[in-house]
Amino acid sequence: MFLAVSFGAKEITMRMVWTAIFNYNPALTSDQIIHELRLPRVIGAAVIGAAFAVAGALMQGVTRNPLADTGILGINAGASFMVVLSFAFFPNLPYLALILLSFIGAVLSTLFIMLLGSMTPGGLTPIRLTVAGAVVAALLSSLSSGIAIYYDLSQDLAFWFAGGVAGVKWFHLKLLVPIILLTIAFTFVLARSISVISLGEDIAVSLGEKTKRIRILGMVCAVILAGVSVSVAGPIGFVGLVIPHISRKLVGVDYRLIIPMSALLGAILLVLADLGARTVNPPKELAISAMVALVGVPFFLYLASRERRNL
Repeated sequence: MFLAVSFGAKEITMRMVWTAIFNYNPALTSDQIIHELRLPRVIGAAVIGAAFAVAGALMQGVTRNPLADTGILGINAGASFMVVLSFAFFPNLPYLALILLSFIGAVLSTLFIMLLGSMTPGGLTPIRLTVAGAVVAALLSSLSSGIAIYYDLSQDLAFWFAGGVAGVKWFHLKLLVPIILLTIAFTFVLARSISVISLGEDIAVSLGEKTKRIRILGMVCAVILAGVSVSVAGPIGFVGLVIPHISRKLVGVDYRLIIPMSALLGAILLVLADLGARTVNPPKELAISAMVALVGVPFFLYLASRERRNL
């Protein structure tokens, strides 16, 4: 994070970063750049990366679907759709109301995806959940684009749609950070039960786990994390897909270790993605989603190829 704050269009040394954080002088331009622009941006990237990664880990655990991710399953698209509606019809909403609408959109899209995937003979399977999520995500993304064009919001929403933390300010973080940290902290209460559920339904029931309640709580936490993050940074995909798999390779299948490892690696990934997005072609910036997709898309294709026998 110190390195990410140091690099940018204006060269700033690590010593200047340290001074600006712990001995802020508003009269210095470098201190203003660090304190008002780069620092909230980097903190936002770290917190949002942790949120998306933990949300993905929860989704993969409670659904036992290795392809699960809030972006692939359409949850991000639901949150985005509500944000677009708010931009079109209620442009001056306070940020807290925007978070609430984003959460409602994520909940509704999740319920619709679960319903759609359960309507086919044989019930809800991991692959059907993925397909239903992809269909709903495509539908909501198309509707969002149509509303943005009709109400002439395309320019305002273009960079937000692509995902990014350039607009994160301190007033965002005052609401964002407590919600995300408290939700992640609550997932530790569920971690042991999710570990058991991920081993199989029969094993979990035989060990006395209330699988339905744990799944609902896990999904609620994932929806909160995704909805709040999308309201600030846009629908950044693939973080929740890639990071949990890497975490499992490093710490095993115990979610008491997977969740904190996912939070750490997710934060690192998004901070590095943001750093790359603004240093590849300065002073212009790329979208974070483009940087993450360079890792996420090949990884998704690899996982999909492993699951092809279940299609």
